[in-house]
Amino acid sequence: MIELGGGSAFTQARLQKKLTLVRRANPGIRALNPSFDHFVDVDGKLAPDEIKLLERLLHYGPRPTSDSAGRATVAFGRRLLVVPRLGTVSPWSSKATDIAHSCGLTRVKRIERGVLYVIVGEVVDEAALRRAIHDRMTESILDRSSDAAKLFDHAPPRPLTRVALGSDGRAVLERANQTLGLALSPDEIGYLVEAYRGLGRDPTDVELMMFAPANSEH
Repeated sequence: MIELGGGSAFTQARLQKKLTLVRRANPGIRALNPSFDHFVDVDGKLAPDEIKLLERLLHYGPRPTSDSAGRATVAFGRRLLVVPRLGTVSPWSSKATDIAHSCGLTRVKRIERGVLYVIVGEVVDEAALRRAIHDRMTESILDRSSDAAKLFDHAPPRPLTRVALGSDGRAVLERANQTLGLALSPDEIGYLVEAYRGLGRDPTDVELMMFAPANSEH
């Protein structure tokens, strides 16, 4: 895996908004510096000219600037890396990898992007900090950049399983809602209990995962 840094991940307005959110539970945080960090899964060693081409492709967006408190370029501090949820492929990754291939970088298997936060100041609520800088439904937080290699792990497919509803189907689905991260509403859970009771069988984990985004605003 190759790691290549990038420019500022946020505009100044978005950075100030994020800093305000972070400070709600951690007022001692003085500054943030979110910058793009790129990770490239390659098939063999790239030649020097291929590395240069890759660096040019990943050189985009606003560059870091010096500004007032909370928006200054920060070199030292606590580092947390926010990446697409492990086990998924982001839309950005698909497009960036296609572009690399179109530019002749055939040894590039996949490119993925994260946001590296450099955090300066006192953290009193670690959980709140992590909630403020990432969306746990679509993103993961890594403590070290080297852990980004997990983005390219290929786990074998898990076997299809059934969620045994038993006599208290609602309680079972409420637990599955938490463990599988389905984000089902109480009404949806009630609907599913009645639907599968009418079908006379238990749901599979895949069926529940397919149903979960059915009423998404997207």
